[in-house]
Amino acid sequence: MSDALSTILEKAPVVPVLEIARADDAVPLAEALVAGGLPVIEVTLRTDAALDAVDSIMKHVPGCTVGIGSIRDPQALERAHATGAAFGVSPGMTPDLLDAITALDWPFLPGATTISEVMTLRARGLMVQKLFPAALLGGAAYLKAIKGPVPDVTFCPTGGVTARNAAEFLSLENVIAVGGTWIATSDLVNAGNWAAITERAAEVSGPA
Repeated sequence: MSDALSTILEKAPVVPVLEIARADDAVPLAEALVAGGLPVIEVTLRTDAALDAVDSIMKHVPGCTVGIGSIRDPQALERAHATGAAFGVSPGMTPDLLDAITALDWPFLPGATTISEVMTLRARGLMVQKLFPAALLGGAAYLKAIKGPVPDVTFCPTGGVTARNAAEFLSLENVIAVGGTWIATSDLVNAGNWAAITERAAEVSGPA
């Protein structure tokens, strides 16, 4: 699982985290991000349109690798996995969800906050993890501290990652990518300003 997830996350330095309220926005939004060099996205399960949006992107934007985020329980995991999406993401972890994840052969980015949570996920073979909320936890300094006791765990920090601090996160040896909402903000999506989203994506899609 971790190797497959690493292969996905290595495609681009930033994974746009998307809350899609209208399914009709899904395809042009994904096309705009791919055009800007960000082919891996996370569509969160925070809206009624989320699963329809994932289905549309998978059918109509073949250059886009779609993950489903905000998975909080085994039931949501089952729904997300059934879509055929490339990977799943959770904001944190519970024992039931961890058992369900490790029973699946599906790339998954599990959320962790504390070093104990990082170690628990590591013990179950989940070597690529989402650190959330990264900025509030101490940002790059926190990740540097974690590297000492768990040097073999790689992170995709999200939560408070912005255009201003993304490069600092990406400079760390134990960071494979970052996740963020600033590439495709709700105001740009609601306005259908796909060109601006492509421009923002292009600003961060080059080498970190």
